[in-house]
Amino acid sequence: MDDAIRHPLAYARDLRGWSQSDLALHMDRAARRHGLRSGADKAAVSKWENWRKGPSAETQVWIAAAFEVPSEELEAFGWPDWLPGHDIPLPLGSAYAVQALREAQRTAMDRRNFMTLSAVSLAGLAAQWARIEPDRLTTALHGKRVDTELVDWLEDTSARLTALPTEQRQHAARLMDAHLATVTDLIADGRYTEPNGKRLYLLAASLATTCGWYRFDQGRHSAAGRLWTSALHSAHAAGARDFGAGILSDIAYQATWLGKPDISVNLLGNALSRTEHPTARSLLFLRRARAHAALGRGSACYRDLTAAENVLSVATSDSPPGWCAWMSPADLAVDSGQCMLDLGQTSLAHARITEGMSLLPRARDKTRGIFLTYEARSLLKAREVERALAVTNESLDLATRIGAERCVTLVRDLAPAFEAYRQVDGVPEFLERLEAS
Repeated sequence: MDDAIRHPLAYARDLRGWSQSDLALHMDRAARRHGLRSGADKAAVSKWENWRKGPSAETQVWIAAAFEVPSEELEAFGWPDWLPGHDIPLPLGSAYAVQALREAQRTAMDRRNFMTLSAVSLAGLAAQWARIEPDRLTTALHGKRVDTELVDWLEDTSARLTALPTEQRQHAARLMDAHLATVTDLIADGRYTEPNGKRLYLLAASLATTCGWYRFDQGRHSAAGRLWTSALHSAHAAGARDFGAGILSDIAYQATWLGKPDISVNLLGNALSRTEHPTARSLLFLRRARAHAALGRGSACYRDLTAAENVLSVATSDSPPGWCAWMSPADLAVDSGQCMLDLGQTSLAHARITEGMSLLPRARDKTRGIFLTYEARSLLKAREVERALAVTNESLDLATRIGAERCVTLVRDLAPAFEAYRQVDGVPEFLERLEAS
């Protein structure tokens, strides 16, 4: 099915080849077996799938019966997480790493846009990662020998692709996909020493992470999640604990972005349990603070913000892991400001975001685009509409240039707040621009 599927109920229907009317019919049959009527029709199913209104608890019983889902799962997972079709992650271990990579690459072409991994599945995967030691790599595989020179070349090519400026990186996505497929084939079919095997698994983890971020920026969340979980498998097979923590952090960031901060809190707790570098821990604490703020947990948010600031200032001779080397006081300031916005501290939020924007390096275009939307939101809260409009236009220009649909979506989310200021010069034109984009 080529069309974007934006709700798990539509996906569950698609797995069975049912139309909306078919689902209503199956629900009614289930209800009639109990001498009742479901009351469902095509219009009701459409309403649920467009997130306009969820089904009542009684109606969910008939949906579950239609899909043959045990009734106890309704209360355990909640709507719509109990619906069938949520992928169950493969268990961690080198025996499953290639399978996870293969499945992720297939899913990378999938246009479904909801988060397919359930809260329970993600929690279980994170708990496994925190406690299971990686297996020893197998060295007696069929196929040609993968020598050190080839691995050097693969790593160098990957580094060149990932080091491209943000604006150019969007055009290298297919090259990154092909590179990941090549590395996966070598892991599956090649013969290599254990050190070279570990390097291949690390390279696969790095490539899958980067490819995942590209899908995430395009709003393709299912594909991004599968790529990141495959990266977690590969990092685990290589024994790269810190890298695994970074991947869990990316999955957690996505969860918060998609309005599931409770999942994020759980994932980041596991990630924090097994990483030691101060910069890495600062980023993990900061992302968990964002999740707590989204949940309205002020005390927990402030506690994690303090921890993030304290550990970021710790001096160490060890370089930070590559996945968090970019973490800086600018990120701490702006994300702290976003936390303050979520908690209703508008003045403090604006001050922190302004401080962070002044510290952010110009080279980080995508981050700047996201931070600009945060700044615009704080300006709108302070009713500084003209400044908010200028900042929002700048963010939209930047997001369009670098091809980051995720940043464009952030700008679109500001449109309702601007609607109240149509009398301000430039606002009607901006809203028309959004409608046309």
